[in-house]
Amino acid sequence: MGYIKAASYWGSEIIRPIKSLISVAPYILHHHENFDGSGYPMGISGEKIPLGARIIRIADSFDAITTDRPYKKAISRQSACEEIMKYSGSHYDPVLCSLLVKAMGNQKD
Repeated sequence: MGYIKAASYWGSEIIRPIKSLISVAPYILHHHENFDGSGYPMGISGEKIPLGARIIRIADSFDAITTDRPYKKAISRQSACEEIMKYSGSHYDPVLCSLLVKAMGNQKD
């Protein structure tokens, strides 16, 4: 497993000794799993991915594409929603995609 793919495992292990955070360790471990099973570290899919991990997956992606990065300029929330919807069912839980788009439609830029 490469460094990037191992980061999810390391993150989940780092918080294990913290009793109040032990329940979120699986979310950290699996937050790079794709809904279609093409993600990592275990290649699990659909509802086998813990709900918390599926939420983190979509929230992390949304944040990454709506925030300026040294290598990429941020895009609007509307464009981000369109980008997220392109990967509904493959990268992201389609139910969560719909909820995100609905929530963002109720927000003002």
